[in-house]
Amino acid sequence: MATSDRKAAGAWTRSGLFRTKSIEQSIRETDEPETKLRKDLTSWDLTVFGVAVVIGAGIFTLTARTAGNVAGPSVSLAFVFAAVACALAALCYAEFASTVPVAGSAYTFSYATFGEFVAWIIGWDLILEFALAASVVAKGWSLYLGEVLGSTHPVFHIGSREVDWGAVLIVAVITALLATGTKLSSRVSAVITAIKVAVVLFVVIVGAFFIKGSNYSPYIPPSESGSTGEGIHQSLFSYLTGAGGSNFGWYGLLAAASLVFFAFIGFDVVATTAEETKNPQKALPRGILASLAIVTVLYVAVSLVLTGMVNYTELAGDDSTLATAFAINGMDWAKNLISFGALAGLTTVVMVLMLGQTRVLFAMARDGLMPRALAPTGKRGTPVRITLLVGGVVAVLAAFFPIGTLEEMVNIGTLFAFVLVSIGVVVLRRMRPDLERGFRVPLVPLVPILAVLACLWLMLNLSVETWIRFIVWMAIGVVVYFAYSRRHSMLTVRAREAAGRGDSQAADTGS
Repeated sequence: MATSDRKAAGAWTRSGLFRTKSIEQSIRETDEPETKLRKDLTSWDLTVFGVAVVIGAGIFTLTARTAGNVAGPSVSLAFVFAAVACALAALCYAEFASTVPVAGSAYTFSYATFGEFVAWIIGWDLILEFALAASVVAKGWSLYLGEVLGSTHPVFHIGSREVDWGAVLIVAVITALLATGTKLSSRVSAVITAIKVAVVLFVVIVGAFFIKGSNYSPYIPPSESGSTGEGIHQSLFSYLTGAGGSNFGWYGLLAAASLVFFAFIGFDVVATTAEETKNPQKALPRGILASLAIVTVLYVAVSLVLTGMVNYTELAGDDSTLATAFAINGMDWAKNLISFGALAGLTTVVMVLMLGQTRVLFAMARDGLMPRALAPTGKRGTPVRITLLVGGVVAVLAAFFPIGTLEEMVNIGTLFAFVLVSIGVVVLRRMRPDLERGFRVPLVPLVPILAVLACLWLMLNLSVETWIRFIVWMAIGVVVYFAYSRRHSMLTVRAREAAGRGDSQAADTGS
């Protein structure tokens, strides 16, 4: 090898962890026949996907529990705080998604700006986020199925092991739909989303007649101490400041904003479908921002009605839902209607979460960070192998494991992704000012900086135990990267081929 070639190879090795994948290369790979996704989605489809995943577990269960256990009537203000942070991050997502219309969302964006190692970390983070969220929501769907059928929780036993067949059923149906085609999934999602939006509007309109002004007082209840809000269960901010607990009061309000953030992860999933979108430069920003605007209005309205219908203390516990407030007011018929809407709502949440999971894994497999054998797409332009794998994993988790409430674990992963995407907008503006951008974040770098600060603030108000679990999962990801992914990366393969040919330029760029 020539001296210049050896120097180039050496430069590649020293910067191996932070080698980037060019935007042009990422876009070129979307046309490879064996791993090509079909472009079927419009801005309307993306808006439906966003609304579909947001109006689900959050609005039907999380709102009531957070009001009863953490924030009281101020949960409506917590939604506003969370929405502001999401809006800032959404602007950054819109620019990135319209500039790099490739599957993978934050993983792909990070690969183009921060390099392979950071991209792997965020991809590993998203795997945890989507898989656990889909499993938990599938179990919630099963609970509502029992209510609709008027029976007990749909389970059977194999020896001493309890198997949640209701959760397995919905995961199996969703897996079949996603393997059939994204457009069909979008159509099914549109119908179901229309049903649950109608139910949400019913809650707002009918519930408004039962509002009592006295239920809003005190709007921010006085702080309370308790086992659920102390020690490692309290927020990190509360722990660091020595507050001793984060139930109600101002600490409760801040913790609630971090909890209800779970309700806004829809536009993150929208970005994972970039490669399957027609005219992504326009459709992606419209879908991301429209879905966020719609659900923010609905969430604030529902939270105001809910806490106005009943005193927040009547919503305490882990079993409170929107239907609880109507049952307390003697409207069991309305409770049944809301349960049906929740069943429909959770169906689309499972669908969109699993869609996001498959697209992130697809992007990682195509890059070699996951086994390349998973990447090929089927006749309908969908990654069938990955879809079946994800469906199997989610079904097993939902069927056999009592997962409990994992909103916080999902939140910290999502917020971490938002931080990287927001920083990435500034980095890419400086690295590649020549790129065509279908949407541009206003007031750069001010808006991205505010997005980073807002997301870090929400992360700070998540519990200490959530931070511990997150760090452990990330540590496992680092081991997997150095043991497998780094050696099998397509950038590694191409650099070796380039070094073998004496192609110093290709070896240096990793392309």
